Amino acid sequence: MAGKVLTITSGKGGVGKTTVTANLGVALALHSQRVTVIDADIGLRNLDVMLGLENRIVYDLVDVVEGRCRLRQALVRDKRLQELFLLPAAQTRDKTAVSPQDMVQVCDDLRQSFDFLLIDSPAGIEQGFQNAVAPADGILIVTNPEVAAVRDADRIIGLLEAEEKGPAHLIINRLKPKLVERGDMLDTATVVELLAIQLIGIVPEDESVIAAANTGRPIAFDDGVTGRSFHDIARRLLGENIPFAPLKEPGFFDRLLRIVRPEGG
Repeated sequence: MAGKVLTITSGKGGVGKTTVTANLGVALALHSQRVTVIDADIGLRNLDVMLGLENRIVYDLVDVVEGRCRLRQALVRDKRLQELFLLPAAQTRDKTAVSPQDMVQVCDDLRQSFDFLLIDSPAGIEQGFQNAVAPADGILIVTNPEVAAVRDADRIIGLLEAEEKGPAHLIINRLKPKLVERGDMLDTATVVELLAIQLIGIVPEDESVIAAANTGRPIAFDDGVTGRSFHDIARRLLGENIPFAPLKEPGFFDRLLRIVRPEGG
């Protein structure tokens, strides 16, 4: 069975597309899926750094397209997961070095060997975006629960619908429950209502994500709330019915009360 191509996009930069791509790739690989993550942000690659693979790159996507290497030569295997590979973007070229047809061909060549291909789309709606969505079987829209990010996500959804691309699913990233409670951040229900696409994941704000990115160890390797949120998305993509869990870790007094007053007591 041919692998599934999912493009992770948003329209607005800085909402966490690359973080989502890296962590979702790790989560799927940890669930025994063969995964290639593809950096489509030519000239501004970061996916290699997120995965700690920046020093292992020999060839890149543009080298493949222009015939300087075979596709397999450009794939970088993750150091920790045998099932996870990276196809890096070129660092010294621009987005016009690759066409949508090139991306379709590359993904078609990879489909037979992998269960999932995850494409990290660059920001904006120009050539890079067109390259990233051309081979997609499905789209993951990443947004922060903020008005500007949601507005840009809505514009992207409109473009995808016009091109008959999809289905699109929503990932709300960097949700801060305390700000939602105070009314200073959009809540999940409002974001879903505004964008009118199916929610597939909620990822809380977590300072340790930055540390994880700086060390090249995605947080999906860990068992905290944020790491588990990426595994929940992976399991939903695999067809499991996973409820949306509370985002807050139980505090000291919550745990103390459970000891003093066990459930059912």
